[in-house]
Amino acid sequence: MSEPADHAPSCPLGGTTGLPALVDLSLLIRATVGGVAERHELTATQGRLLCLLEHGPLRMADLAQRLGVEKAALTGLVDRAERRALVERRAVPGDRRATHVSLTSRGATAMTSFHADVADALDAMLGTLGPEEREAFRRMARVVVDGAGAPAAVAHG
Repeated sequence: MSEPADHAPSCPLGGTTGLPALVDLSLLIRATVGGVAERHELTATQGRLLCLLEHGPLRMADLAQRLGVEKAALTGLVDRAERRALVERRAVPGDRRATHVSLTSRGATAMTSFHADVADALDAMLGTLGPEEREAFRRMARVVVDGAGAPAAVAHG
């Protein structure tokens, strides 16, 4: 039996209950966040970078870990964001090798707008759920994420 043209075929999942729906949900979320990022002239990773900096500067090493990228890839990502005046780098006092990355005022504005639009898009995705179902979904998602020992960027970002 063939799948509808608008549904990407899944890998065989060996009877794991719920897994096909989780894969589909993951793809839907990635596409949604990617679409919002594109409307903001960002990549999804740039959007995540901005959101990670919401609460203050982070060291490059911490950003690389939270984004799940190599330091060299992060350097390029930060370079591009810095050229757009979204972030700035500053030396860490007392540590000549370390650099903090922080949002500029333009970056804070971009982050706030991106974050709000992502939240709206994800809320709309859950529009078919009633209030109790949304709360149950939120709790179950938190249990799954926390139980997987997800990195801080996933677990709380």
